Amino acid sequence: MSIPQFLVYLSLCVVCILSKPTEKKDRVHHDPQLSDKVHDDAQNFDYDHDAFLGADEAKTFDQLTPEESKERLGMIVGKIDTDKDGFVTEGELKAWIKKAQKKYVYDNVERQWQEFDMNQDGLISWDEYRNVTYGTYLDDPDPDDGFNYKQMMTRDERRFKMADKDGDLIATKEEFTAFLHPEEYDYMKDIVVQETMEDIDKNGDGFIDLEEYIGDMYSHDGDADEPEWVKTEREQFVEFRDKNRDGKMDKEETKDWILPSDYDHAEAEARHLVYESDQNKDGKLTKEEIVDKYDLFVGSQATDFGEALVRHDEF
Repeated sequence: MSIPQFLVYLSLCVVCILSKPTEKKDRVHHDPQLSDKVHDDAQNFDYDHDAFLGADEAKTFDQLTPEESKERLGMIVGKIDTDKDGFVTEGELKAWIKKAQKKYVYDNVERQWQEFDMNQDGLISWDEYRNVTYGTYLDDPDPDDGFNYKQMMTRDERRFKMADKDGDLIATKEEFTAFLHPEEYDYMKDIVVQETMEDIDKNGDGFIDLEEYIGDMYSHDGDADEPEWVKTEREQFVEFRDKNRDGKMDKEETKDWILPSDYDHAEAEARHLVYESDQNKDGKLTKEEIVDKYDLFVGSQATDFGEALVRHDEF
């Protein structure tokens, strides 16, 4: 399957209910955990390594000598310090951690970039995306599969324009990432909510009522009795989703449902790393302060074999 076909398939997945009748569809977007390891610095810094680098990258540092780890960490510091003032703030560290945890998102964009950037100018225009994704489908006004590709294209164009901050209909790599993965960007959250409501709101009144909410997750398909989880979801809708008790969810209620304000693990980890490394307690980190505590941020052969798991510097 080519990338354009795959993208159309993903769009169709949004429109169609592909889950089995008794399987629950989850539309809620949660931030993933920073690591599956226990966060206990008294034992080791494995959680911090996964959080700071991402689990896959953290493993590569475990093969390095302490000197090599320090050298590579020093180069990373330069990338974290986005304003190039010589300091790493808690905010910059939080942004770096979030980016490290979203590596799969950026890898996905990299895989697709070359196919859409037809003129190889380092940008993707709406025309390039439209022609690659929909060109062959739009040539057929009456496709056999019965899907309305023009309607899907209109929806994609609306999202593209939302991702395109400067309004020139040409996406940078970051804007294209926001287009493909809108749930990862605060300024794209409204479009995520709008598209979700359009998918579920079958009567077109601009709200999601109880039956539409359940119908998006479950099809009776001739079953007389609903599964227990469906009954639970009905209760959830009445007790928690429909906050103003008017029998339906509006835009804000839908946003609270699918984009909950979860505990910010990246913010907590950034605060922890600054607290542990900030020797002069000025609230920000120098390159030297970070490298001095390198075993907190990254692993090495020494930390991997359990030889430097105490708080004081060993090297």
